[in-house]
Parts: sequence; structure tokens; C-alpha cells
Amino acid sequence: MKTAILASLALTLLGALQQKAPDDVLFERDIVYGKGAVEDLKLNLARPKAADGARPCVVVIHGGGWAAGSKEGHNSQTWDLVKRGYVSATVGYRFAPKHLFPAQVEDVKCAVRYLRANAEKYGIDPQRIGAVGFSAGAHLSMMLGTMGKEDGLEGEGGNPEQPSQVNAVVAFFGPTDFVNLEFPDASRPIVEKWIGGTKKDKPEEYRKASPIVYVNKGDAPTLLIQGTKDPLVPHAQATAMVEAMTAAGVPGRCDLIVGAGHGWGGAELNRTVDATYAFFDQHLKPKPKK
Repeated sequence: MKTAILASLALTLLGALQQKAPDDVLFERDIVYGKGAVEDLKLNLARPKAADGARPCVVVIHGGGWAAGSKEGHNSQTWDLVKRGYVSATVGYRFAPKHLFPAQVEDVKCAVRYLRANAEKYGIDPQRIGAVGFSAGAHLSMMLGTMGKEDGLEGEGGNPEQPSQVNAVVAFFGPTDFVNLEFPDASRPIVEKWIGGTKKDKPEEYRKASPIVYVNKGDAPTLLIQGTKDPLVPHAQATAMVEAMTAAGVPGRCDLIVGAGHGWGGAELNRTVDATYAFFDQHLKPKPKK
């Protein structure tokens, strides 16, 4: 079973690498955006070939239990975002168990700081940066939306003068609270492998890893999209985050898909992708002058 899964992932990655960006999209692979310990951290960046001023930017963060996955799997999403008026980057980060929490949070924060530091070079509006993520990537996107510099976990990857908090978030089936909510047997070992111990062993790390802990007024507007039959991330994770956002006055909404699991396809996928674009348009694009 494990061998079959790895083979499937390898084929998916090969297909992504063989894809070619549209002719009107300038696509750069493996841009080094900082350092994670001694490792180069890399992202792929898509932007229009015909520049027309600074655009909002969307960072796309892959899933994989903080221990697997590839930025290459979201190349086509970055190209789609360019066609909708954005610059977009798909971001790689360090994996557990070699690199335990908070390495992954530090890395995606570093990526946002890099994009802001190089906003003029890449045609980015540094005041309009969003993040969308899937599963573990959704968790990381919510950390970017809720955490300011005062909350820590910035790391030493580079561009420390730049803020790392984003301006809008879309989170597909991501965990929000590692302290007060229990995880199913299927996902508990994934969390323990990432943090490096159980909740009893490392209570402070579990608290610091929870986006819900950092929710405050002024945080990024957030759209949470979640299936009610997710075997890895119970939908109570999404509703708890919404309760915290409501109490703090953070705008956004929660889209619960009845009967959906840890991901979906077909018409529901198309609808949630359209909802993602609409949410970013609402919160990242300048309002038209009357």
C-alpha cells in the first residue's frame, strides 16, 4: 500500500514538472527565498509577461502532514491566479520529522517576507498578499493570517524587516486547535511526528502550533472550507475557528460541505475554487472608484 502511494505521488510530481506554463505567464522555478537552518528554501513564482503595475499576490501552500508533498503540485493554480489578475507563488518548506515544528511556520513566514522585500522586482503590491493552503498547508496559511511579529516564530530565514502576516486567507480542511480538540486515530500520529511528541509531552508546542490561539481583531479575513466527514480533520476544527473569529470580530466565513471527506472533486471542487477566487478578489483587489 505504502509503495503504491509513493509511486502515485511520484507520477503526480512528474506530471506537474512536465507541465508548461501558458505563453502569457512568466514562470520561474526554484527561486531561493531564504534559509531554513542550512537548507535553501525555494518557491516557484508566476506573474504576467506583460506587466501593468503592482498586483496582489497569492501564496499557495501544499499539504502532506508537514512531512511530505511538493510545491510543484500547485504550479497550475499559480498560472490560473495570474490569469485572474494576481502574482502567485507556490512555496516549499522543510519537512518533519527531520525538522520539527515550528520549522514549517518559520519557512512560510520567510516566504512572505521575501515576497514583500522583492515586491518591486516581481510586480507585487506588498499590502495585498493572501495565502491559500490545503490540509497542513491550510494550517500554515491560517498561521500566516493570525500571527504578527509580536507572536514570534519568525525564524532567521531572511528579510527580518518585513512583516510576515498576510491580508487574506483561504483554508481547505486545515487544523486550527491542537489543544482543546481531539484528533482521530488516523491523524494523531501525524501531529505527534510533526511536533515531536504527544500533547502531554509538549503542551506549550501544541498551544503555539494552534492558529486559534492567535486570533485577534485585525487579523486577515479568512474563508474556511471543510467536509463534514473528513477522517483526518474533524469539521469541529473549522467551527471552533469561526467561533474565535466571531468573538474577535475577524471577517470571513465557513463553508461546510455535508458528507465530504479530506478533499473532493467534480462540481463541488469547481464551486469551492470559484469561491476562493471571489474571496481573494473581495479582500485583496482595490475597490473600483465610483
